[in-house]
Amino acid sequence: MKPRLMPFEVAAGTLKPLVDLEQSLKNSGLEHNLIELVKTRASQINGCAYCIHMHTKDARAHGESEERLYLLDAWRESPLYSDRERAALAWTEALTLVAQTHAPDEDYALLSAHFTPEEQVKLTVLIGAINTWNRLAIGFRSIHPVGAHRAAA
Repeated sequence: MKPRLMPFEVAAGTLKPLVDLEQSLKNSGLEHNLIELVKTRASQINGCAYCIHMHTKDARAHGESEERLYLLDAWRESPLYSDRERAALAWTEALTLVAQTHAPDEDYALLSAHFTPEEQVKLTVLIGAINTWNRLAIGFRSIHPVGAHRAAA
């Protein structure tokens, strides 16, 4: 895979509001581990290797367990996630796949049971932001760091 272009090199000014939004979300009061789980789950759904790499690395650096990261794709079948995390993950899936799900009432009811109205807005903006980052990374073929592993030729 070859990158198409480097968005920050050609349009840093256009991306600055999105970077500022990230800082705002980081300081929003939502739990750091919840933010990283949401970002990782949306990135899994969208198939964004760049963002999956980034957010699992960030999650591990902030104490998230390998086991919970490995099982994130199957969170509904695992007891490792809290009710609040489950509500956030269900909302993440509903909004990431909004053209298919239309944000079902059941998912919103679950969200409302575990998040204040202000937190609901913050979480929804977070989900929108990671979906935007996924589209940038996938659309322009951003390549995650490969470290000690070599990329396929």
